[in-house]
This record gives sequence, C-alpha cells and structure tokens, in this order.
Amino acid sequence: MTTSVLFDAQGPRAKQRNILYTVVFVAVLVAAGWWVFSSLAEKQQLDWVKWEPFFTSPQPWETYIWPGLQNTLKAAFFALLIALPLGALFGIGRLSDHRWMRMPSGVVVEFFRAIPVLILMITANAAYAEFTTLATEDRLLYAVVTGLVLYNASVLAEIVRAGILSLPRGQTDAAKAIGMRKGQTMRYVLLPQSVTAMLPAIVSQIVVIVKDTALGGAVLTFPELLASVRPMSANYGANTIACFTIIALIYMALNFALTSFASWLEGRLRRGKKSTGAVVGAAPAGGLEITDAPTVKTGGTDKI
Repeated sequence: MTTSVLFDAQGPRAKQRNILYTVVFVAVLVAAGWWVFSSLAEKQQLDWVKWEPFFTSPQPWETYIWPGLQNTLKAAFFALLIALPLGALFGIGRLSDHRWMRMPSGVVVEFFRAIPVLILMITANAAYAEFTTLATEDRLLYAVVTGLVLYNASVLAEIVRAGILSLPRGQTDAAKAIGMRKGQTMRYVLLPQSVTAMLPAIVSQIVVIVKDTALGGAVLTFPELLASVRPMSANYGANTIACFTIIALIYMALNFALTSFASWLEGRLRRGKKSTGAVVGAAPAGGLEITDAPTVKTGGTDKI
C-alpha cells in the first residue's frame, strides 16, 4: 500500500465504501431534485405562461427589473466608494505607532464589525427620519448606504491590516535602511505590494455589498432588485418561482462579472511585478571612477 504526503492511500474496503457513499449521495440528490420538480409542476409553477413575460415582452424588464437593478448598483457603488478608503484609513490606523490613533481605530473597527448590518440600516433609517427632512426614497437609499459603509469599512480595515502584515519584515527594514519615514514606507513600499494579496478578499467583500443591498429591500422597503419580485409576481399571475429564478440569475451574472474582472486584474498585477531578469549596473556615485581591484593569488585561487 502506497502512501502520500497528505494522506494514506485507500485500501480495497475504503474504495468500496467511497463508491457506495457516492452512489447513495447521487441517488438522494436525484430523488430530491425530482421531488422539487414534481412539486413545482403540480403547483403549475413550471408552466410556460409563468415564464413567458420575461422572454416575449420588455415590460417586466423596463418596469420592475431595470429600476431595481439601478437602485442596487447605485447603493453598492456609493457604499464601496466610501467604505474602501475609510476601511484603508482605519486599517492603517490600527498599525500606527501612536496610541492615540491606534486605539480609536481599533474600537471603531471592532464595534461596527460586531453589529449586524441590518441593525445598522434600521438605526440609520430611524436617525435620518428623526433628524433630517429627506424624502422617503432618498432616506431609504442613505440608510442602506450608511449601514453598508459602517459594516464593510470595518471588515475592509481588517483586510487591509492583514494584507500589510502578510508582507515580509524585510520590506520595512529595507525601507528604513534607505532613510524612508514610516509614512513613505507605507505609501510607496507596503501598500503597493499588499494590494495583490488583498484583492481577492476585497472582491469577495464587494460581492457581499451587492448582495446585502437586498436587506434594505426586505426590511426598509428600499426598491432594489430583489424587492421587485413582489410587485412583479403580483402583476404576472403569482409566478414567484420564475421571478426569483430570473433575479437570481441576474445576481449570479453580476457577481461573476465582478470576480472575473478581479481575477484578470490580479493576474495583470502579478505579471507586472515579475522581474525581467535584466541586471542593471550601478553608476559610480559622486562622479568617482572605479578602477579594477588588484588580484591576489592565494593557494591557487584568485581572490580580490
């Protein structure tokens, strides 16, 4: 029996058990799928009349889906636009040598990261209703964006802090050796190198921001993409399953586009950082001419 570095090779009985488990799992999965399909067909949710409006008429797209998608993208865009620099600021603040900057940054990050984003949205909506005269539509947008910013900025702060701390200690030491101050080291050495390491986590958080806009529609009646299901289903004969399926596909396409762009950008950044392997000679400092050092022969070996 051969072994691997990570696990022992399976014996005959283990292989038989794995085959049996696989067959049972596939059978249960097929049975569950058939039960769901039969239930939907029995309730007439798979009839063509329920799906036809999405393929034969532009009305559901123009009246419900497109306005909801616009509000979703608007809320996600403003939340990301504010949360990303704010998170970077607090993440760098937590790494500061000054206690007066490090302690408040840590308190803010830990506080808002511990509170559910839905509570932040509800609290922001109540505060805007109490202390401002904003119109209802604007107030809902501001409340959703505020909740998303407060929560995701704290998460992004931890991503930035972890990305910077993941760099080798030698990067900071080399920057200090050439006389860089800490601010210059952070701006010119650490942040540019940590962006590539942070990018997958940042993109994952962007996807979370896009999906969390649905919380505003479910609780605050913010007219985002998912909230368009209720009026659309009521207008087209209770085709709830069809509406949810179309909306889910739109979310999947949107998030897939974001992750694909991030993967392309990450690969481009990594390729851009690779050295060409060329050796660049250093020019003599101060205009001094460097001459060849004498060669001393010792024990049959030439030494300089």
